[in-house]
Amino acid sequence: MAKRSSVFQWVILFVLSLSLSLVMLRFHIPAAMLLGPMVVAVTMSLCGATVRIDNRFFISSQAIIGCMIAQNLSSSILVSLAANWPIVLFILLATLFASGLSGWLLVRFSHLPGTTGAWGSSPGGAAAMVAMSEDYGADVRLVAFMQYLRVLFVAGSAALVVRISMGGNAQEIVQELVWFPPLSWDFAATLALAGIAGWLGRRLRFPSGTMLFPMLIGAGLHAGDVLTIQLPEWLLAMAYAFIGWSVGLRFNRAVFLLALRTLPQIVISILGLMSLCALMALALTKVLDMDFLTAYLATSPGGLDTVAIIAAGSGVDMSFVMAMQTLRLFSILMTGPAMAKFISRHAQRRSDPLA
Repeated sequence: MAKRSSVFQWVILFVLSLSLSLVMLRFHIPAAMLLGPMVVAVTMSLCGATVRIDNRFFISSQAIIGCMIAQNLSSSILVSLAANWPIVLFILLATLFASGLSGWLLVRFSHLPGTTGAWGSSPGGAAAMVAMSEDYGADVRLVAFMQYLRVLFVAGSAALVVRISMGGNAQEIVQELVWFPPLSWDFAATLALAGIAGWLGRRLRFPSGTMLFPMLIGAGLHAGDVLTIQLPEWLLAMAYAFIGWSVGLRFNRAVFLLALRTLPQIVISILGLMSLCALMALALTKVLDMDFLTAYLATSPGGLDTVAIIAAGSGVDMSFVMAMQTLRLFSILMTGPAMAKFISRHAQRRSDPLA
């Protein structure tokens, strides 16, 4: 009887996740293939679902995400960074300081656990932050809630800025997805990279090595034209879905109520970070010969993949946008653990209601 109930839950989880993701894709909502499964999983968990995702699928999905990040890197990014290093460094440090301050204030003036506030307010790739946060003691459910709420805010504002910047000629930005492209030996090599590098990172017990090792090794191979990383959309959708399900099925009523209680503080922190980034974008247009749309997308605190989707076809300097977003992602990945530890120790937070 219990087995039959589990099969029924899996069928419902899959069908509803696929349906909601397709609806989100229809309305061009970023990260739809992750948000859909996560929303459905949260709902089912709150309604009493008992199924859980095997940790091996979650770990494998981390490795795929690492390869996805590496796929966005190229040698032109380094050239763009070197040409504008003073302003790039200033914006990077200002964003890191703002995210750290936001996390500290969230912990200080809300019920959020220490490391959770730090990781949830980190303006890196949302999927990467969710994947890494659990290794450092954060509540991955609340981190996901904070990260993807910011993704929605940033995506909406970025789409609005694109429409205003392009004026009367603005068109809907649509990314044509090819779900089942022809596969080559590069696909097999990419899977080997994810498997071997992910296993190595886990074997060496390196923090979040399952994602970081494929990302770093893949970035070197990809930028050096040694390997062309090939990740078909169906594989990325599976990785996003497993992470969404893994996170969503861990939600319970206590976590959900805590998220609702801290929603005003979370929204204020998101709007504050977005406002700071918009001011830095305006300053960029004054210092460099750059249009506001390029500057805004380059400094926008959304995920690297989300910004790339929005920037596609909008006529911006993609090299500079990806350079800024990638450098910030790497910086957050490297400084995030130390920042989370500092906030946990020094922010005078209240007692954790989940403890």
